[in-house]
Formats: sequence, C-alpha cells, structure tokens
Amino acid sequence: MSLPSRAHVVIIGGGAVGTSVAYHLTSLGWTDVVLLEQGKLSSGTTWHAAGLVGLLRASESGTRLVQYSAELYQRLEAETGLATGYKACGGLIVARTKDRMVQLKRTAATAAVFDLECELLTPRQAGEIYPILRTDDLEGAIWLPGDGTVNPTDLTQSLAKGARQRGARVFERTRVTGIEPGYTVITDQGVIEAEVVVNCAGQWAKAVGAMAGVNVPLHSAEHFYVVTERIEGVRPDYPILRDPDGYTYVKEEVGGLVVGGFEPEAKPWLSPDRLPYPFEFQLLEEDWEHFEVLMNSALHRLPVLNETGIKKFYNGPESFTPDNQFILGEGARNFFVGAGFNSVGIASAGGAGRALAEWIVGGEPAMDLGGVDIRRFGPFNGNNQWLRARVSEVLGLHYEIPWPNRELATARPFRRSPVHHLHEGAFMGSKMGWERVNVFCPEPVVYSWGRQNWQPYADAEHRACREDVALFDQTSFGKLLVKGADAERGLQWVCTNDVAVEPGRTVYTGVLNERGGYEADVTVTRLAADEYLWVTSAGSVYRDLDHLRRHLPGTVAVVDVTAMYAVFGVMGPRSRELLQRLTRQDLSHAAFPFGTSREIDLGPYTVRATRITYVGELGWELYVPVEFAVGVYELLLEGNPTRAGYYAINSLRLEKGYRAFGADIGPDDNPVEAGLTFTCKDGPYLGREAVEKATRKRRLVSFVVEDPEVMLWGGELVLRDGEPAGRITSAAWAATTGSCVALGYVDGTEGRFEVNVGGDVRQARLHLRPPYDPKNEKIRR
Repeated sequence: MSLPSRAHVVIIGGGAVGTSVAYHLTSLGWTDVVLLEQGKLSSGTTWHAAGLVGLLRASESGTRLVQYSAELYQRLEAETGLATGYKACGGLIVARTKDRMVQLKRTAATAAVFDLECELLTPRQAGEIYPILRTDDLEGAIWLPGDGTVNPTDLTQSLAKGARQRGARVFERTRVTGIEPGYTVITDQGVIEAEVVVNCAGQWAKAVGAMAGVNVPLHSAEHFYVVTERIEGVRPDYPILRDPDGYTYVKEEVGGLVVGGFEPEAKPWLSPDRLPYPFEFQLLEEDWEHFEVLMNSALHRLPVLNETGIKKFYNGPESFTPDNQFILGEGARNFFVGAGFNSVGIASAGGAGRALAEWIVGGEPAMDLGGVDIRRFGPFNGNNQWLRARVSEVLGLHYEIPWPNRELATARPFRRSPVHHLHEGAFMGSKMGWERVNVFCPEPVVYSWGRQNWQPYADAEHRACREDVALFDQTSFGKLLVKGADAERGLQWVCTNDVAVEPGRTVYTGVLNERGGYEADVTVTRLAADEYLWVTSAGSVYRDLDHLRRHLPGTVAVVDVTAMYAVFGVMGPRSRELLQRLTRQDLSHAAFPFGTSREIDLGPYTVRATRITYVGELGWELYVPVEFAVGVYELLLEGNPTRAGYYAINSLRLEKGYRAFGADIGPDDNPVEAGLTFTCKDGPYLGREAVEKATRKRRLVSFVVEDPEVMLWGGELVLRDGEPAGRITSAAWAATTGSCVALGYVDGTEGRFEVNVGGDVRQARLHLRPPYDPKNEKIRR
C-alpha cells in the first residue's frame, strides 16, 4: 500500500495514544484517516510501559477518562478479535506514615464522590490480600478493586485493527521530516496533504510540533523497572501493589513480578531536539546505582525478593511535562496534540483518544479538559534547558505526598515581577512561571494536612485587608488588549455580561462555550470606543487569547500586554485614604464609584486605577507601566500598608463566595449551577441557548466548618444527611470567620451537612449567600 497524496486527518505516532485517536475518529464517522509511524506500531515508549490502569485520579475528568479506558480495553477483543491482555486484578496502596494514611483516607472519600469502589484496610487486611507483603510497619492501606493491567503492545494492535476496520490506513516505517502550513506532511516515503494533523509522537512530539510552529513542552526522563524470576504463590490475578512512601509499584508478570517506581530525583534523558533515529524497541543502559533506592525499598516491602533472581532490567525513556499533567488539544488551527503522558499513557490512552477525537470532530472539548489543555503553557515553557531542570522533579511527584499548596522547586525563579526584589521575607509560589507572593513568612514553610506554619502570617494579612489596608502584587494577571471597530460587537457575543458600556467602566463577566460551561471568568474594561482591556487569571492568558481570536471578528486585534504592566492591589477600609494622599484625582465614592477605571496621577507617575475587588473590601487595582513599577510600589509602601500575598487573597475571596476559574467553575459548570446568572445579559451571547435550558441539578454554595480547628484544602467529600452529596471545590481557613470557609457543589440545600476531612466527618453550615458582608456594603462605601 502506497502513501496517499491526501487525507482528511493525518495522525503522527503509532503508540497507544495515536492508535486510540484513530480508533475513535473512525468511530465518530471520520474514516479518511492516515496514521504514520516512523518504526513499528508501539515501538517508541508504549512497548516498555508497565501497563497499569489505576482508575482513581485527582480530578473528576481525569477519573472519567481512565474509567472509560478500562471499559474499552475489556470489550475491544470482542470487536477486533485481538486481545488486549486486560486483567481487572485490583490495586492495593499501602501507607508507611500517618501523613500518607491521611492522604489515603482522602482518596477513599474522593472515590465516594466519583462513585468508585474503594475500601480502607488495616495492615492485617492488606496482608491477606497480598500474602508476600511485609505489614508490620504499615499504618494501613486502601483497596481499589476496579484497578487493572493491560498489555500495551497488544492494546495498540487491537486499537489499530479497530481503526482499520472502519477505513483508517496505517503506514509503518514512515518518518515525518517536515510539516508545511496548510498542512503538507513531508515524509521519507512521500508527501501527503491533510486538513487536520494530530501529533501523537510521544517523546518526539516536541520536535514534530516545532515543524508546525507549535510548542509542545515535554522532556524525556529515564524510567526504570525490573522483571523477576517466578515466585511461588504469585498468581496471574495478583493485584497491583503501590508503596508510594517507598516510591515503588509492583505487578504480576508470568508468575514473577515487575518492580518499578518513581524515584524522588529523576534522571533526565536527551534534549527533545537530540533524540536518536532510529530508536525502535530500544532500551537505555542499565543503571543499578540509580535504581538502588527503588530496589532497596522493594526488598524491604517484599522480603521474598531477597531470594528471587532478576530476569531483565528495563530502562526506557518516557516523556514528562512541566506540571505532571499530559498535553491534549489544539495547538494551532487544525493541529492537535496528544502527548507527554508522564507514565500514565496506557491508563489514559482510551479516554484521552476519545476526548481528543471528540474535540477534533466537534470543534471544542466535550468535557472539562482544562487541566491537560495545551493552552495552559506559554512559549517560554518550551525552552529545553528549563524543561530539563524541571523534569528531574516532575517524575518523583507521582509518589510524593500531594501536600496542600505544595510548590514545585525546580527551574525557579523564572518570570519575575518588576518589584520581585522588594518582596523580602516572602514565601513565593509559581503560576504560569510567574513568581508570586504566597505569604510573607519569616520561617521556612512546612507542609502538612493540618494548619500549616504560615497560617498565622496569612491571618495577619487577611485581617489587615479587612480592618486597615493591604498591598498585593498581582502582576501575574493576564492582560489582553482587544482593539478594533468591531470590538464591542465581538465582545458582546463572547461575554455573558453587557460590555457595551461607556469608556472608563469595568465589567465582571463570564465567557462560555456552546454547552453553556465556563471558558473564562474575567473583567473587561472599556478604554475607548474601539478598545478594551481584558484581565484574566495568570494561568488562563493563552487559553483566553486563543478563544478570543477564534470568536471575534477578523477586524478585531487581540494583543497580549501582560508583561507591559505591573498590577498592585490596594485593598481595605484605609485604601482610599492611602491613595488619596498621592493623587489629585477625587477618589470619593460619588466621584469614583465601584466599577470605574481611569488614568490617574500617583505622585509623579501616571497609572490606571480600577475600582474593583476580589477580596470583598473597598479597593483599587493599579495598572502600572513596568518602567514605573518600582517607583509606584515604593511610594505605596510609604503609606504603611501591610504587604500581603495570594494565601490571604484566597481566604478573603472565599469569605465573600467569589468563584475561582479552574477550581470552582470550568467548562462543565454553567451560570445556573454556579449562581452567576446575574452576569448574564438579556441579549445574545455564546452559550445562551444552553444556559436557558439548564436546570439546577446541583448548586455551588458556601460552607463554614463548625470546628475552628479543622482544616479543609479542597477536594473533600460533602455529606448530606450522611450520604454523599458533592465535593468541596476550594477552601481556606479565614481569620474573619474564625474557621474554614469553602465553596462546593451539592445536589440539594436542605438537610444536615458534613464534610469528610481525611476520614473524620465534621459538621459544616451551608450558606446560600456569602458568609461575609452578604449585602456588599463594604465594597460600595
């Protein structure tokens, strides 16, 4: 079979993900599909993958993807005649420490939210399930009966056959050497024209993306496991064992065991632009010294291994991303990516392949894929030296305790505010590469499940904002300039709220997809008749930029001006007093009402002052040209405000019930459920038809925990009259309330509400209005 000159879709990469995309595209009726593989199917990373399929993930969308994968793998043989080797053997996760046991209890509660079977076990019960397990030093375990394993190579062949049966054509030994706009895919076997290109090239995906001008931030790291000789008593149905405190996983294979893991400090492989070709069904050199930490842990947990021989040492490179989440989505018009699976590619391949195929066919995601959306990265994330530094940490995150508010330590500092050097004493976080003040804390931060040691300092910042005045550096805000004669008309369609306002007015608005779910949550300021300033969260700027360019008229330009302006929030009852001393502009409520935005003098500097708040107090956001930023910040400090960070912002906004995009609202959440219909105008806007049809099957509400000693972090199970009713989306301990406050979706608002906090069930009060200042009197004074 010769390479055709044209195809509707060309998929690059014949591993589990690429074949899954082909399978699902043909299932959706797109049969003119060509898949190109530079070697043989599964010969890249897929063939040496361990094949674990663990159903429970941190997010609901991630869990649903893997649930679908498992269901698909079990039924595929009946359709194609080729077995996948899927075994529903169950999974056992053990805890060596009390902190890990808290995590497992939270995991069990999450399973209840997602309606997954999960059982908490004692060490003795864990030993009964896994007889060769050492249990004397364990705190406990959880049992996930739905977990399984699959043969990655067999799975790939079965998916490919299913795609072929519906018309897809697969070409092995066909290497892509270039991609020209349009798209013209150049290979060593000829040239093929395509309307749609899908990059599923695994660790080669970054190089393939570069051919089309698309940034795919990933880097390979060496990943190790060994296969043992046969062990007496180890049966084919032996469950998966995970010992995260020992960094290891174990599964049965031909009467022996596969023993692998995720060591705390990984070993990066070659830069993405230096990967060898050919590299087919190949492994890297053995490195027993690097593997020692994993092997010693396994010998401790499974003493029988001390008497068991090793048949084979596997060292295969796998690709990892900067945030340990895979990459899915449209990187450029009709150029899609499914890559960077961080060692969960086999578990995710079925669901991710379907999700990407639905995205390609439907023109937008059919579910919330924000956590894996390629648009979460900027061009600066593609630097290979930066990626190499980051990937050494990312691999180990798989089995690190997922501490609340944990910050990555590598490849930092990266992007810095102009006043970064003035934040002495701050514990810095990172968002979209920006260094941001979390809290001003004079001692090293210690992570824990309870109240962390920075809390008293964040409480002081919180109180200062409520009672006096606080100064926040919010430079990381995404800022887009929307300009053109049709800017108003275009934004009126994109935005739920009415942005046809006079210049100098700021509007809070939602931005929806056709399903009525949130694509963004922003403020829009009209600067002139033909010009608006769009302000979004730091992590959303490239997503918003893409959304606007797709939906605004071609006569409207959208320019990213994020790096041109610093942003300082001056918030609190004394904010007017502080600023009035520095400006001749009348800042009284009558002269400068809420929602007003004007250029003002601030000492010798000219800045844009916008009266808005995300903390529920009187205040202004100051948009400052970067060349004035240091001077303005020093001038503001002379007014003796309390410097404050994002931990305080979070607790302040939760007391007011203010939503956060990505945590409380996203593509699967509509304004009816989120309680944001007040931002929806009477006129037409994208998603209105879906909003009008929406019913309130669940509702986003506020909670205040009765016991002030209890800490919530988000993700906790909500119980109504003792039965699962929803999940906390975000939470923080709030100094004004004197307890934890939270937002969460529930399926009803009547009854007795409790929250499962690491296995302990605690009472919580439900609020349909904000716990703090429900009449909004504070912000309008």
